[in-house]
Amino acid sequence: MSWILIAILSYFLFAFTSLIDKYILTGPIKNPKIYAFYVGLINVLALVLIPFVNFSVPRLSQILISFLAGAFFVLGLFSFYRALKFFEASRIVPAIGGFLPLFTFTLIYIVSLGKEIFCQSDFFAFVMLIFGSVIISLNNKKFTIKSIQMSLIAAFLFSLAFIFTKFVYLEQPFWSGFIWMRFGGFLAGLCFLFSKEVRDELFKNRIISNPKTYKIFFLNQGLGASAFILQNWAIALAPLVYLSVINALQGVQYVFLFIFAIFLSLKFPQIIKEEISKKILFQKIFAILFITAGLAILAI
Repeated sequence: MSWILIAILSYFLFAFTSLIDKYILTGPIKNPKIYAFYVGLINVLALVLIPFVNFSVPRLSQILISFLAGAFFVLGLFSFYRALKFFEASRIVPAIGGFLPLFTFTLIYIVSLGKEIFCQSDFFAFVMLIFGSVIISLNNKKFTIKSIQMSLIAAFLFSLAFIFTKFVYLEQPFWSGFIWMRFGGFLAGLCFLFSKEVRDELFKNRIISNPKTYKIFFLNQGLGASAFILQNWAIALAPLVYLSVINALQGVQYVFLFIFAIFLSLKFPQIIKEEISKKILFQKIFAILFITAGLAILAI
């Protein structure tokens, strides 16, 4: 199960990018539409890979599926950024982390007409990973109906992106499918130009032209691209039924985030201050034990 290790490595990098995402959304680029537009636009850079990889033109149905996979991912990012704008990450992240694997598991079961199911031990590991993921990212913040609704939308869109991505890799070579999906993400990003709000901020304020923002944004996108390629590789290697497990493995990202937050809190308290009480520490350790046990069951 090499896809498990690859997925874990991708979530290690995603932990870095999520910290930078939060900084950007609370500072230089506060509008989630603008941020989603830039992230979608940068997908076009995948086209530079064409001369160096096994790129091919698939049949029309596969091109459409590839475009939908890329578009759903960008729309999922926009929904996630929008939720972060209105609610604390401690409300949104655990909700998406819990809903996403459940959506993926249910949709795969429906699409496969009940043929793609876990064995008993894998299902037990799947539940433990979800439980650990939610517990480690929970805080004392109360969930609201609005935050749950926004989390549901983001989780559903990400789930569709995961499933369409797997269907792409079932038919196409890895790099060829990856490039076609990124082009779909690029087209989805362009759709934000229909928003007058986006056009005004782009052409009047020119946020991304700020040298500091420019460097931070592209550094983050470089890390995010590496993490995204690894995650796609894991999706390509994993059997269809295990897509929801890749979603559930996001709990590993929260473990890395907790470790990074503690380090930054101790070394750079002026940048970030992580609350570390006995109660929170016990909660995190309890969740990490569940995640570790789930990974151990999968590995065995």
